[in-house]
Amino acid sequence: MKHYSAERKAAVLRKMLPPLSLPVAKLAQQEGISDGTLYHWRKQAMARGDMSAVSKRKAEGWSAESKLAAVVETALLSEVELSQYCREKRLYPEQVKAWRQACIVGQQTATQQRQTEGIQAREDQKRIRELERELCRKDKALAEAAAILILRKKLNALWGDDAGEN
Repeated sequence: MKHYSAERKAAVLRKMLPPLSLPVAKLAQQEGISDGTLYHWRKQAMARGDMSAVSKRKAEGWSAESKLAAVVETALLSEVELSQYCREKRLYPEQVKAWRQACIVGQQTATQQRQTEGIQAREDQKRIRELERELCRKDKALAEAAAILILRKKLNALWGDDAGEN
């Protein structure tokens, strides 16, 4: 059985993490290490907490540095090239665009952030007022329908006439 240094193990495990996210089979072929050994190393790293169990289709496991690297790598790519990059990294273009927007927001000054938050707050208040008006209108319509039903029942009870409902 071969013995690998801790540095070599760490380097190989880093290749399994984003942004490279190489599959175990491909990494085993590149490094000349059996895939069983790589699975064992990955399992040990997850148990130690050095590596998170990341789904192939989820980008939540990407570190902030990896996300920034992806944003920088894709900054000058066309839409077609971005799509190709995302397929290789098992991402969606919308994720990269959201990360780019988060980087931009993170670089805003405090004044710019307050302005952005103020604009968002005003839009939220406007939406809340619209929803409250709609709710009030629907409450009134419901009360009116309930009143009509109650009056119809009282009228029928008073006249004893059920023929009007058919």
